[in-house]
Amino acid sequence: MKNILIPTDFSENSWNAITYALSFFEKVRCNFYFLHISPYKQVIGNESFFESTHQVVENVTRNDQEQMQLLLKRVQKLPLNPKHHFFTINEYIFFIDTIRKQVEEKGIDFIVMGTKGASGLKEKTVGSNTGDVITKVKCPVLVIPEKAKYSKINEIAFPTDYNIFYKSKILQTITETLTINNAALRVLHIAKKEKELTELQKRNKNILNDFLEEDIDHSFHSLSNTNIEQAVQCFVESRDISMITMVAKNLNFFQRILFHPTVEKISYHINIPFLVLHE
Repeated sequence: MKNILIPTDFSENSWNAITYALSFFEKVRCNFYFLHISPYKQVIGNESFFESTHQVVENVTRNDQEQMQLLLKRVQKLPLNPKHHFFTINEYIFFIDTIRKQVEEKGIDFIVMGTKGASGLKEKTVGSNTGDVITKVKCPVLVIPEKAKYSKINEIAFPTDYNIFYKSKILQTITETLTINNAALRVLHIAKKEKELTELQKRNKNILNDFLEEDIDHSFHSLSNTNIEQAVQCFVESRDISMITMVAKNLNFFQRILFHPTVEKISYHINIPFLVLHE
């Protein structure tokens, strides 16, 4: 049984994340926890001279519960797997604190979050809440861009520079994700210029290959490009890539690919889901 946490603000963007998650985990027994976190300022900042904090919280709670029930009714109209069970949670503390609390209490295996793509060069490609969860919560996060629509997962790209050693927890999550979807892993080494791998890089690549070799359909690829984002874009366009997975530990490499591709020609961040892993 997998425990999946899906934060929602009741927007169409978060609804897209819900429908994607239901399809992605279609063949897996799951508990889905829909979590709505009222902004702290909304609960505390609405207090007026004539209205007590208790009344404000009561009003916000009632509205959130009504919204959550509407969400459940919408979910129940979908063709559902009887092995999927749904639970709702409303919270009023700070966002990251709440996520961490739920991950620990519910034994969460994956967090699924929607995010909007950048509409201008100065905008971040990942919203602040999603970005905070990715970097501050030690749990696999499946990031669903607003234009991502579920289709069968055939190939998952795994960009890496081979400079870090991937622990078994990371590799097991990757292989589990591949097995769930009967997908292949395409390991992509990106370097600014063509040069031979260092001894450390070779060792990490061999360890990765040894772990994947027996059971997982996988292959190794290499691209040289001074622009890492362009290299990922070229690879996604040249293959049937349905998802990109990365490890948050390699922050510089990871953040360039996920957080900074605001050039118009870089589109993978608005239609390709990201699976972000933590040790």
